[in-house]
Amino acid sequence: MNDNMTASFDALIEKYAELLTGHSDPATVEKVKMWALYNHMHKTMPNLTRHWNNANPEGKAGVRALFEEIKQMNEAHRADGGDQQ
Repeated sequence: MNDNMTASFDALIEKYAELLTGHSDPATVEKVKMWALYNHMHKTMPNLTRHWNNANPEGKAGVRALFEEIKQMNEAHRADGGDQQ
């Protein structure tokens, strides 16, 4: 990958995080990256995530907390009228 593509994709993810949660700070962007990747993995390879969850109960709890946090940020953002694109 070249630097231009990486910068462009980072900007896309930052905008996605902002539209999803109302925040685009680096910590929130990282949380959204992890949330999106795990969500995709869980939908496309559920056996992999099930195995990981069984082997890593603390990780599973962390992912659940992350999903709740993203959900709450999204609901708060939508309640503030932030769902316009």
